[in-house]
Amino acid sequence: MERITENQHLLIRDVRFKDYEYFAEWEVDPEVTEFLSFDEDRSYEDVVNEAIRDKNDDTKMDLTIVDKKTDKPIGRVLVTRIDRHSDSLDITKIYIGDKSKWGQGIGEEVMRLLLAYFFTFMHMERISLDYYTGNKKALNLYEKLGFVSEGVARNATKKDGRYYDLNLMSMLRSEFFNK
Repeated sequence: MERITENQHLLIRDVRFKDYEYFAEWEVDPEVTEFLSFDEDRSYEDVVNEAIRDKNDDTKMDLTIVDKKTDKPIGRVLVTRIDRHSDSLDITKIYIGDKSKWGQGIGEEVMRLLLAYFFTFMHMERISLDYYTGNKKALNLYEKLGFVSEGVARNATKKDGRYYDLNLMSMLRSEFFNK
């Protein structure tokens, strides 16, 4: 599989090996990773080794967000916990790494494309995600899209030796289609 979903501006596709160079640059930028669980000493080798380890795992999808106008990667999506029996998955990491694209509504555009793809083509019943306490932009976006709060997972992630709480949210197929 290569092309996952797209609209007139964006393409979301499977990761290509050369994309990891972008990811390695973005995933050590404190502005990009403020609310992501990447340690600040993350290296290109860490990014590639993680990708190789996960490549044949059917419960994960590593995706690249591409600007169709420039044909360049601008962000990344990591989907985990894909459960074909329960028809559920988790959007584990999503970010726009190209800071020149910030503030243009691309995050919302990407989320709408992903939700439509996951509910329509993958036939998911439930999509979950989480975000760091304090990430107001994420909360506002997820609520706008129709995600429902499920609570807080205390000390659920670790970054640079420190634990952080994660706010859990989900959306059901019926909630997506009945908006």
